[in-house]
Amino acid sequence: MARVTVEDCIDKVENRFELVLLASHRARLISQGSSITIDRDNDKNPVVALREIADETLSPDDLKEDLIHSLQKHVEVDEPEPDPASLLATGGASASSEEEEDAPEAVTFDQMSEEELLAGIEGLVPPEKSDDY
Repeated sequence: MARVTVEDCIDKVENRFELVLLASHRARLISQGSSITIDRDNDKNPVVALREIADETLSPDDLKEDLIHSLQKHVEVDEPEPDPASLLATGGASASSEEEEDAPEAVTFDQMSEEELLAGIEGLVPPEKSDDY
């Protein structure tokens, strides 16, 4: 059955190597508890993943983005650029502001005594049990 599924998937993902990467990533997600979008029919996770790709219940592009994101070690976050109006108000970037940008920011922590911590913990109310669990 898997051979027929691979042949069905070639229409959706042209490169067989990429298909193997996407299907194996999806099979790992299924084994980690992700919900499946088709009937299992007593198939193992790799076959279910291939059938999901063949039936187009999952977008190969979304699966590819998820695979890339899972393999990234460092994710760049785009920081907003400074407002041009604020740069004009300060007269442009000066040498001292450039030096301030290079200086590391000071990290501050909230201080709490042990008594305050215990009082806060005692004030917590445990969740009520329901019949659903």
